[in-house]
Amino acid sequence: MKLKTIDLCAGIGGIRKGFEMTGFYENVISAEIDPYACLTYEHLYGEKPYKDLTSDDFKSMLKKNKYDVLLAGFPCQTFSRAGKGEGFKDKTKGTIFYHIAEIIKETKPKGVFLENVDNLVRHDNENTFKIIINALEKELNYKVIGVKHDIDGNLEYQGKDFIRNSKNFGIPQNRPRTYIMAFNRKEYMKKLKDIPNELPNGNNLKIYADLNKLLDRKVDPEYYISSGYFETLKKHRIREKDKGNGFGYKIVNDKGIEHPIASTIMATGGSGKERNLVYDPQNKIGGKIIPSKRTPLNDEGIRFMTPREWGKLQGFIGYAFKVNGKDEFSFPAGLSKAQQYKQFGNSVTIPVIETLAQYMADCFKILGENI
Repeated sequence: MKLKTIDLCAGIGGIRKGFEMTGFYENVISAEIDPYACLTYEHLYGEKPYKDLTSDDFKSMLKKNKYDVLLAGFPCQTFSRAGKGEGFKDKTKGTIFYHIAEIIKETKPKGVFLENVDNLVRHDNENTFKIIINALEKELNYKVIGVKHDIDGNLEYQGKDFIRNSKNFGIPQNRPRTYIMAFNRKEYMKKLKDIPNELPNGNNLKIYADLNKLLDRKVDPEYYISSGYFETLKKHRIREKDKGNGFGYKIVNDKGIEHPIASTIMATGGSGKERNLVYDPQNKIGGKIIPSKRTPLNDEGIRFMTPREWGKLQGFIGYAFKVNGKDEFSFPAGLSKAQQYKQFGNSVTIPVIETLAQYMADCFKILGENI
């Protein structure tokens, strides 16, 4: 028997895919409100995920459909420090987490898996993370992996214990993210003492030895930056350095770096692209004039990474959608490159999710689930 999952804040389904790859889970309901992400999700999974998890209709529908594990890559939002004694309901009102917590309270899944940016553990002087952990542990009665109770019942944990980095999971991307995994105390009671209390720190996958092994060769000239724009980036970095800042473009596989890895790719594209420039010289590229750029292409062999390469950095391309050795990943026809960058940058690194999903399945087996 597979455990049934619901995929909230689904994006293009990276968390779902990582869980399904273990063979222990099947998704039954999805929810996403970004229309372009929904197009890709439907293209990949054959399901329309366009649903608003904050709506009463959606919450009522969930109550009628039994499932086992709630998955959500929810956005980070500031929570209120002041409350009126109403716990998370008062402190998180209006945030996506409030609605997720309400769903957990009403539907009581066996397990919960949440993903967020690494800054979640530090956000608002650690107040945001404290509210989330207290809500799960004390108000919703879930055992959160990485949390202990002292003799007085106070919660003990370290924020760093919830952060895992994609670079330790077979992918050459420095992408630290916060992962929260929790199990229903009422469902499993004393059995919970038998499961481990630390998330995996990595896996043995070596999908790419380093970034140079991931990069495509002979990419279209449009990805090479113009000489004028490159000079602008150089001047900007000098100005920032003079101010004592570390901001500016970055060539992530610059000469002399033995085993390069990418910086974090970002949903906004922009700075995530400029912090992930690569050295990839091609013959007859320097000085080439192309209509989309105001000045000739630079003669130093510097370019942006392509959407396809970002897909590799998240495990969508070259790993998760391989069938009989052939890569089956694709976007819906006509989806702009800007959307492709955004959707990969806003997603998760699938090999990380797969490893954590396997760990969660092992915990469920210890807890007595026949999967």
